[in-house]
Amino acid sequence: MALQIIRTAAAPAAIGPYSQAIQTGNLLLTSGQLGLDPVTGSLPEGVEAQAEQALKNIGAILSEAGYTKEDVVKTTVFIRNMGDFGKVNTIYAAFFGDHKPARSCVEVSALPKGGLVEIEVIASR
Repeated sequence: MALQIIRTAAAPAAIGPYSQAIQTGNLLLTSGQLGLDPVTGSLPEGVEAQAEQALKNIGAILSEAGYTKEDVVKTTVFIRNMGDFGKVNTIYAAFFGDHKPARSCVEVSALPKGGLVEIEVIASR
C-alpha cells in the first residue's frame, strides 16, 4: 500500500527525521504535535495554551489531508504533569465537542523543547 507524506505550513515543521503525518489507505497517522506556534516556532506559556495550539496544529494537518476532527478514531495525549489532566481535558473536550475518539493519556518525564503536552491522532475515512 502506498504511503503519502502530509506536510502543511499551517502546523510546525518536524523537528526531527519524521513527517507531520502519513496517510496509508483510509488511515491518517499524525506525529505527536507540541503546542508550537507554526510561525514563530515558540511554545506559549502554560499547559492550556500549549494544548490548544497542539490541537490547532492537528486540525491543520487533518485539513491538509482532507480529514476532519470527526474522522479521528484514536488519540494519545502525553503530559508532563498528571496534575494538569483536568486543564488539558477541558481544552481537548472543547476541540472535539460531541465527537469522542478513543484516547490514552500518559504522564511523561520530558517532552521535546520543554513542552508540557504533546498530542497525536489516528484518523480514518
